[in-house]
Amino acid sequence: MTTAEQAQAAEQAQAAEQAQTGQVARAEMVREIYLAGIAGKKPKLSTDLTTLEDAARAVMEPHAHAYVAGDAGTGTTGSANREAFEQWRLLPRMWKGVSERDLSVSLLGQHLDVPVLLAPVAAQTVAHPEGELASVRGAAEVGVPFVLSSFSSHSMEDVAKEAGSQPRWYQLYWPNDPEVAESLVRRVSVAGYTAIVVTVDNPTFGYRPSDLDAAYIPFVHGQGIANFTSDPAFQAGLPADGGAMAAVGHWAKISSNPTLTWDDLPRLRQWTDLPILIKGVQHPDDARRALAAGADGVVVSNHGGRQLDGGVAALDALPAVRAAVGPGVPVLMDSGVRTGTDVVKALALGADAVLYGRPYVYGLALDGQAGVEHVLRCLLADLDLAMTLTGCPSIADITRELLAPRGPLTI
Repeated sequence: MTTAEQAQAAEQAQAAEQAQTGQVARAEMVREIYLAGIAGKKPKLSTDLTTLEDAARAVMEPHAHAYVAGDAGTGTTGSANREAFEQWRLLPRMWKGVSERDLSVSLLGQHLDVPVLLAPVAAQTVAHPEGELASVRGAAEVGVPFVLSSFSSHSMEDVAKEAGSQPRWYQLYWPNDPEVAESLVRRVSVAGYTAIVVTVDNPTFGYRPSDLDAAYIPFVHGQGIANFTSDPAFQAGLPADGGAMAAVGHWAKISSNPTLTWDDLPRLRQWTDLPILIKGVQHPDDARRALAAGADGVVVSNHGGRQLDGGVAALDALPAVRAAVGPGVPVLMDSGVRTGTDVVKALALGADAVLYGRPYVYGLALDGQAGVEHVLRCLLADLDLAMTLTGCPSIADITRELLAPRGPLTI
């Protein structure tokens, strides 16, 4: 039997075993790679997700890579996000019966196969010509829900067509034109999105030297404004003889809204019956205010370090926000998540799920839809293995007792 035949036979045996158990574990990706190695095959992209930023740098236009990778100011908030994860160590427990793992969670009355959603990332055509269309197809193929940015390069309707039946949420940057804001929100339900994530940490752009030095931001080049240019209320505000630059100018005029307060949130509730999450919460009092104003949950986030330099790490803010809202309120977290063990740490500190951002965009840049799929399969395999190795048969078993502060162990 040739090596290729041996690999094929091994794969068939594996498929038969999975059919008997009725479960396809995410960690099976690891065995698949080793079996493919019998025939001399190796992964096209690295399985070390922390290396993808540098790999993407080699294939992306410098200004595009700077836009995706750049942080605010000196980058201290972005660095703090990663350092916060390093301050915690996993403390595994043994012989807990983990032959099968259940990675599913229930959020906002919705069943999700995994506690990971793709974070909203704007203007993804800077990374790949298909942008969000390739990303949402990759997410759907792996079974990961997708959160679409308001500032996407393709309209919410076009992205929805590519998502199929996979759960999808919409992230709202609330514009200062009330008619456009209402029109966007009402389109969300019609397009089949099942939650709205309102980002509140962007009353203005952050001070990002990487973008400023390149004198580049995608929106002024017409990338990332498709949800607006496809909107009838937005179109109604354009001059009759205006071209592409008129649309860019109008978008720049209405896209941000620094006048918003918590008193405005009930107005959004009048426009939609969908669950509302507030993204960008870091202070416990803001979490309480969000719920009091009508939100259904919060996302602890500092925008991946892209907005405010010198800010608190999102993971460091998470436990206090969870304590403020109590155990029954949906709390998600993003900013700094890179690996499956990062996901475990975030869940142990109070998150119900995480949003996963930059690494999948680097995968998109490197190999389109297939690159997104690769990144997500690696992340979920790492998560599945981490649950096995720490003694957690289900997401509910991931608790604070699984963590120890960095340093000598004290029990």
